[in-house]
Amino acid sequence: MTTHVQIALWGVLPYLTLTVLVAGTMWRYRYDRFGFTTRSSQLHESRLLGIGGPLFHYSLLLVAGGHVMGLLVPEWITQRLRVSETTYHAVALTVGGAAGVAAVGGLGILLWRRLRVAAVRQATSRSDRVVYPLLTVVLLAGLTATASSVANPYDYRLGVSVWFRSLFELDPDVPAMAHAPLVYQLHALLAMALFALWPFSRLVHAFTVPVGYLVRPYIVYRSHARATPYRQPATARPYPRKPAERHRRAGLPR
Repeated sequence: MTTHVQIALWGVLPYLTLTVLVAGTMWRYRYDRFGFTTRSSQLHESRLLGIGGPLFHYSLLLVAGGHVMGLLVPEWITQRLRVSETTYHAVALTVGGAAGVAAVGGLGILLWRRLRVAAVRQATSRSDRVVYPLLTVVLLAGLTATASSVANPYDYRLGVSVWFRSLFELDPDVPAMAHAPLVYQLHALLAMALFALWPFSRLVHAFTVPVGYLVRPYIVYRSHARATPYRQPATARPYPRKPAERHRRAGLPR
């Protein structure tokens, strides 16, 4: 039997989170457009940032792609593509697990850098102190859910995925999520909290990916060595000479 708490968590809270995410982003863009930035601290330290930054971001892209495949692609599509459940879960476990571990490792390097470098630590905002621990817990919960699939026969594609897709139909399948293991529920709740805080933190810079760079016209540069030297037109007024040169030409003492 579905309780009022389950309806609130899995039938109402997702829409409240989406409302805060969209409205908060629009408000931030309207009143703090110049705040759509990572507030980069590369000037303070670049070695650890050059390692942890790419590792975290590229791994997070793989994690997001795995979530799209697992949550939005129904099971019957992979069956029609002749991908067995054993193969699907093996790929999800190895690739998704490796991407999750790499993302946690990259985030760990970035957090160690923020704690170790005094200038970076001083540049940490209040929202960072909330978002960083929350992001860490979200990733660890996702890794725990992935690892638990080895011993737990629960198939999230028949539970969590069904609930997630039902949200887009405006008819939430609350029991599908209410009967999921606790680690999946915890991961979903923490993710919703992260998305609710998204517009009010540095994470909002994810919406400023320069996609326009892919379609913008080329910028033509001319080589300085091959550039034609500028020649002053004959009718143009000559530049004023120095006083000493003017006196010399006029035959006057300096």
